[in-house]
Amino acid sequence: MIDIIQEGAALTSDSAAESQPLTVLCTLLSRADNTPLSQRRKGPLQMLDLYGEVLGDPANTANAFEVQPNLNFEKWTEYWRKTHGPRFTHALPTQADGHHPLLRYDQIHRLSAGPSNLRPLPYLPPLDEDGRLFDTVIGHVPPYQRSEWDGIAYLGFANTDALQVTFGHEEITRAILPEDQVIFRELCPILCRQHIVIPSATSRESILLISLVRRDPALSRDQFQQRWLEEYAPRLLAQPAAHRLVRRYVQLHNIGPIVAGQPLYHEVGKDIDGVAITAFGSITDLEEFLVDPAIAALTQSQLQLIDPQHHEYWTALAFQVVNQLTGETRTTSHAPVQQDVTEPAEAAT
Repeated sequence: MIDIIQEGAALTSDSAAESQPLTVLCTLLSRADNTPLSQRRKGPLQMLDLYGEVLGDPANTANAFEVQPNLNFEKWTEYWRKTHGPRFTHALPTQADGHHPLLRYDQIHRLSAGPSNLRPLPYLPPLDEDGRLFDTVIGHVPPYQRSEWDGIAYLGFANTDALQVTFGHEEITRAILPEDQVIFRELCPILCRQHIVIPSATSRESILLISLVRRDPALSRDQFQQRWLEEYAPRLLAQPAAHRLVRRYVQLHNIGPIVAGQPLYHEVGKDIDGVAITAFGSITDLEEFLVDPAIAALTQSQLQLIDPQHHEYWTALAFQVVNQLTGETRTTSHAPVQQDVTEPAEAAT
């Protein structure tokens, strides 16, 4: 069970929906596949073999989710949305008012065909030394570079009490946490406070740009988050391309643990200071946004705040599974709220 003590007054779901920052559990995740450990990490308790035991190197042992590697990616994407999503919502606790403590749950699936830091715009064809197309692609197919993560489970709560109620619920611990062991290779939970900079008019956007941000080492986490929100965000708002193309922009500020052994601690997540989610109406809009000269200049200026060696971004497709919020407005509370955690926990998606 998650036991997290929140400083300050608890929020109701109504106040959270209006103007106060939600508590968001932003869990980075990777799919259960047979990639060798030398090429991709695996959580110590993640992935089971055909006998229900935690396996070692996935390249050497058939995993319980899918034994045919050629089907794994398609099957995992389908299963996460079409089977795991309904299982998770079926297991959610119901409050006295008939609602769930989970206010919003989006599955964010990384889309390799979209822009990323590993394959950024512009896209150029491979050419020979004379600037001509090769007469064959054999030997000239660009190598594929894969992100550490295949997606995000984005779960929004009014406060950490609601998060604790959800993940402490008997059905979640009985049926969902064991399922997570089978279908996910690694789970990296990041406890966040959500700051809405550009609220969504519909909460139906599906095309997202995900940015995982680490601060400049010269800044403290609080200093970075304050400047990211109070200096960078207004400059983004002032850009014509943002007004024209961006449907939603939120900053998730990491308020989770940085000490090993605490609930929700992860060796990668502890170093991620923020996650930006920028929503668009289409892939074309996202691409136009990234190549806009003013946006490119603003992105360059952001290097004063971040560690450019560890700035990761990628395109994603969002599937909304739960949304009990009636609408969005800009959040009014900008002060970071740090969390104290008092006993071990697991995070499900």
